[in-house]
Amino acid sequence: MNFVSVRVITDDVPRLADFYELITGGTTVRTGDVFAELTTSFATLAIGSTRTVPVFAPGAAEPAQNRSAILEFATLDVDAEYERLRGVVDSWVTEPTDMPWGNRSLLLRDPDGNLVNLFTPVTPAAIAKFARFLA
Repeated sequence: MNFVSVRVITDDVPRLADFYELITGGTTVRTGDVFAELTTSFATLAIGSTRTVPVFAPGAAEPAQNRSAILEFATLDVDAEYERLRGVVDSWVTEPTDMPWGNRSLLLRDPDGNLVNLFTPVTPAAIAKFARFLA
């Protein structure tokens, strides 16, 4: 079994898709205003409308309620990303900070309040672990 994607449920798919395009520099593939996917070399971030929830199970997911998961994106230079995004991201949690596990990370919240971590591995062990995500 392989991990393939994370799906975020929202009341505003276009807004969240626009946000993740801005953050990543990628392009989402959109199905109207009910679904979008941002696909990278390693995984997909799916963004689904609350209107799609009943297809799975009515009431099973609620938008803007996450306080436990962190969406993480590896980047070559987290400090440069911070400078690039400073004027456009509304909710910063931390500025770039060196973490004890070897990454330099910054935390922000997307428009629905989901926690997003942008990070660059900086120690030899972290660089070795995440090198394939930065190629």
